[in-house]
Formats: sequence, structure tokens, C-alpha cells
Amino acid sequence: MPVEVRIPSPGESITEVTVGNWRLAEGQAVAMDASLVEIETDKANLDVPAPAAGVLVKRVLETGAIAKVGDVVALIEVGATASPSPAAKAEDTVAAAPKAPNPAPGGHVMPAAARAAAHAGIDPATVAGTGPSGRVLKEDITRAVARPSPPAPAQAAPALVPAGPRAEEVVPMTRMRRVIAERLVAAQQNAALLTTFNEVDMSAVMAARKRYQDAFVARHGIKLGFMSFFVKAVVEGLRSVPVVNAEVRGDDVVYKHYYDIGVAVGGGRGLVVPVIRNAEALGLAEIEKTISDFGKRAQDNKIKLDELQGGTFTISNGGIYGSLLSTPIVNPPQSGILGMHAIQDRPVAENGQVVIRPMMYVALTYDHRIVDGREAVTFLKRVKECVEDPARILIEA
Repeated sequence: MPVEVRIPSPGESITEVTVGNWRLAEGQAVAMDASLVEIETDKANLDVPAPAAGVLVKRVLETGAIAKVGDVVALIEVGATASPSPAAKAEDTVAAAPKAPNPAPGGHVMPAAARAAAHAGIDPATVAGTGPSGRVLKEDITRAVARPSPPAPAQAAPALVPAGPRAEEVVPMTRMRRVIAERLVAAQQNAALLTTFNEVDMSAVMAARKRYQDAFVARHGIKLGFMSFFVKAVVEGLRSVPVVNAEVRGDDVVYKHYYDIGVAVGGGRGLVVPVIRNAEALGLAEIEKTISDFGKRAQDNKIKLDELQGGTFTISNGGIYGSLLSTPIVNPPQSGILGMHAIQDRPVAENGQVVIRPMMYVALTYDHRIVDGREAVTFLKRVKECVEDPARILIEA
């Protein structure tokens, strides 16, 4: 009796998945724990392993099907022998198929019909015969001559075809991308989103990185980046303005006294936002290691579902892709998101002089239902102060 392969539970809150790409075709041998098929959730993509070695005898659900946790997705025959590949079967079928005989010629044309056709200037082979065994009679030719010919189709005006290739490709949205799209639209519709901007002089952070980079790498085995400074600066900003770390829950405002910071990273399937738990208790090295680990596993789609859930605030760094300025969208039910951007040398006024400084625009999008403009500006100003003077982070000044 075949072994049933069922949809596993991807996470506590997930009951429905989309069947993704199949790794094997029906009739192919499969090893135990080998990946059979990919399933897509709204958080991440997961592989379904084979519970036993044998042959994949049936794919119960095909790519694109919606399935519930526990549904049978495939059947494996333990101890069976793999059948030839579909391509090989097709070649054998083509080779074994007999050639079709040539089509039979039209009905026999009677002599009188042939003379009438020659006189009328038509081909008797194009006339359907009504005589015995389909013979073409003189009467058939007469009726064919008397039948009016259909009018010639009107010549359409030639269409102007643009030069160059115009190929199109239709690719279904992944389940993750569909859910991301739905949530972003919902965020725009259900929250009063507003964005405020500021700019940060990155001179102090860049000088600190240059001065301590070698010692930092020697001690911690990882480079000191900008993101860890911003994570710590955001924590200080949230401590100063707690409502930015809160959420709307029905008619209540829920204040969070912990700081789980989501960090947007590019993954193999798109953007994901894993969460750094209790960022307030971590040092710069621990934050850098966590972010580096997230980035590596995101490329391999190895981020766990529980690492993508929760979060009280999010940081998105479009600057790594060259973005100069943007308005990020809040990740519900959070009430704020900070957008980092590219660093550019720009002229600024300092002590009455025009100097060149490495400047970064930062943007805070917030839910205006609970965060007022004054609070948003205060938060962003606090982030700016901590990045421009990193010592503030250490002494909490």
C-alpha cells in the first residue's frame, strides 16, 4: 500500500498553503527525506520531505493548488522500481507508432462530369459527389457552377507593428508575494500613514568604523556595519517616544515595553523581515551577527517562520540598492518604520562655513491614529542625535 505524504504544519497560526514547484515527476525514484515538493505560505517557502524511500507513484496535488495542513499531497510506493522518464516514454511511443496511411483520393469523376467541369473551368476534385460510392456526376458539376462563390474577405488595413521583440511572460504570484501585496494595501487603507524626514551626518559613525574595524573583526569575527548603530539608535528613540513602539488593538493602544526590531533583508524569494528579539539587551557585535545570519539564510530561504512573526518596529535600508529617498510602508500592526537611504557627500553649513559631509536622508512613516507629528519628529530627531554622536548610545544621554 502506498505511503501517503501529507502537508506538514509550517507554523502554529498557518492552516493553508499553496503547492509550489515539484522536485520529482511521477514514476521517479525518491530517497528518504529527499525534497518532494515546495509549499508556499504567507511567511516563507518550505520543502516537504519524503517520509520513505521508494517511487513517487502519484502527485495528488499539482503546482498552484491550495491545500490545508494534513492534506495528502503525494503517494510513494515503497520498494517499487522507477519507471522510464516521461521523455523516454514519449520517444518510445513515437518510435512504435505506425505511420498513418495516405488519405484516400476523392470520389470517381464520371466522364460527362469531367467534360462539364473542363468546360466550366473548375477542378472536379473540389466538388462533392452524390453518385454511388461518392462518384461525381454531371449534375454535381452543374450545381457547383450555379452556386455563387463567397465574396472575397475585405482587406484589413495593415497594422503598424513596432520593431523589436515584444515577448511576454505570465508568472503566477507566489503565495508570499500575494500576502505581502494584500497587507501593504490593507496598511494603506486601514491606517492613517504619514511620513516625516530628516538627514543624518554619518561622519562620526564612519570614523568609528574606520578606527575600530580591525579590532572589532579580530575580536568578534564580523565587520562592524551601519545597521547595528541604527538598531541601537532606534531603541533609544523608542524609549524616548514609547507610542511609536505601540500598536492599535481594537479601541485600545498597546504599549510594548520590549524592543523587537524587524530588519528588512533581501531573500531568494523577495524581501523578508526577520525580527531581532530584545534588541535593547544586545551589543553591536550581537546585532551584526544576527543580521548577517539572517541575510545568509534569507538567500537560501531558510528563515524560520517564528523569526518573521511579531516585531514592534521595522528598519528598512533601501540605501544598499541606491535609494536616495523613499516613503516606507508600515508593517501592521506596528505603528512605525524607519527608512535608511544612500550616503552621499553633500555641502552643509557648519559653524558658519560650508563643508562637505557624508549625509543620509532618513524617513519615518508612522500611524497618525496614535502617533502625533510632534512625537514622530521627536523620535526621528533622537535617532539622528544617537547616530551623529554614538557615545549617546553607550551613556544613554
